[in-house]
Amino acid sequence: MAPSKFNSAGEGNFSGPMADNGLFNANSLLNSEKAVQELLERSPLMETDDHLIEFSEALRTVAKALRKAAEGKAASQAEAAEWKRKFELERTRNLQLEHKGQSPVECNGHNNKRSRILSPQATEQSERCCGTNGICSHEILQDRDIDSISQMASKKYARKAPFKLSWCCNGEHSDRHKHDVVSFEKGNITTAERSSRQISLKWESQPQTVLILTKPNSISVRILCFEMVRWLREHKGLHIYVEPRVKSELLTESDYYNFVHTWKDNKEIMLLHTKVDLVVTLGGDGTVLWAASMFKGPVPPLVPFSLGSLGFMTPFHSEHYKECLDSVLKGPISITLRHRLQCHVIRDAARNEYETEEPILVLNEVTIDRGISSYLTNLECYCDSSFVTCVQGDGLILSTTSGSTAYSLAAGGSMVHPQVPGILFTPICPHSLSFRPLIFPEYVTIRIQVPFNSRGHAWASFDGKDRKQLAAGDALVCSMAPWPVPTACQADSTNDFLRSIHDGLHWNLRKTQSFDGPRDT
Repeated sequence: MAPSKFNSAGEGNFSGPMADNGLFNANSLLNSEKAVQELLERSPLMETDDHLIEFSEALRTVAKALRKAAEGKAASQAEAAEWKRKFELERTRNLQLEHKGQSPVECNGHNNKRSRILSPQATEQSERCCGTNGICSHEILQDRDIDSISQMASKKYARKAPFKLSWCCNGEHSDRHKHDVVSFEKGNITTAERSSRQISLKWESQPQTVLILTKPNSISVRILCFEMVRWLREHKGLHIYVEPRVKSELLTESDYYNFVHTWKDNKEIMLLHTKVDLVVTLGGDGTVLWAASMFKGPVPPLVPFSLGSLGFMTPFHSEHYKECLDSVLKGPISITLRHRLQCHVIRDAARNEYETEEPILVLNEVTIDRGISSYLTNLECYCDSSFVTCVQGDGLILSTTSGSTAYSLAAGGSMVHPQVPGILFTPICPHSLSFRPLIFPEYVTIRIQVPFNSRGHAWASFDGKDRKQLAAGDALVCSMAPWPVPTACQADSTNDFLRSIHDGLHWNLRKTQSFDGPRDT
């Protein structure tokens, strides 16, 4: 829970303990907790007095919050001391290496298991391709263990094709071409570079490996998959990965498809991003969500073909898959970086906020609702260290901007361009006339907690699956994940977004007003 303050009259008067520097003092917190316990012991409660019972429950909640704050401060101090000790050791070692004439970077290259592995040719290529406004694939996707890299290097189809991401402008003299930094000339602040400019992907070597993911139980998708696998192999010479289910279907069709690769367990799925240059999805938005969920870290560029119902994230038509894939493989292509949310469930029994369950990444939204309970949901919401509100209703939706056209839209949230970095805060049937949806900036951390006085449990679902129960005292912490999902655009990000809401939702579609009516004179 967020830090609390408590004020009462009489003997039980005390306030939230603060040190001189504005931070909580652990000893004061413990003394405050003892004061709360003494007040509870001195306050005789009658079973018939509901107000005293509610007051005692509130005091117990305050006592537990004070105890957690003290434990959290102690853990933070221990962690800070450990980091300081490591820093001093590293600083001393670097000074010793400088006296010996050896560069600390050269030493770290032999000892650090997480060091970046780049050959002289790749280093030269990095210096050549990395500009002031470019993002290179070898700086994003090649941060992994040396052992795994040496194992993958032995397989030629595991070599990844490097690429460069850059901002696109309509010419050097375009109004969209802005400075990269904020200028404070003569005390005046000029506009910073616009983060919503279109992003372009350019391959620096030919892609070698493609992963194809398909919607199950669809005959038309299966036929298209057979044709696409054959075409990519015979005309492009690519190595192809498919799901185990799809490989069985391919081998049932013909032994010709023996060249197709797949995986056996979750460990191999975790290494897919080190092998695959490009992901192709055949289905609807659900297939795109499934593809994104397979990658717990970096995601290769994704080309979604529309074979579903709506298709807000699938701009490519399957009838022209050869032309589309040929254009994507040649490059450059426009892409949309679709942000994801990283969610942690913290149980009440956890000793600190670092003791969490495995993080879950969502591309659309995380939903907290009342489940099968007939009671209203009671959720305390915090943004960083600030209290936001207490949700009383059917639940709450925390959505990405890519998910703004999904459940959040149905609950009254706004439609937002997918490249706008933000987190949508949308209530579900709130029991209030003034509870309007919010949009938070992408850098905040949102915490949703089930209070101890809640009448029932809450349930959290992540992109419509992996449902988890949240009991009293449990919390869900959400922040922006560092690994977006790069999806290819048919035209550009804005054109694809507007086309999707026009075609999928018939946005603002009405008859045009007749011209032969009254006119202003």
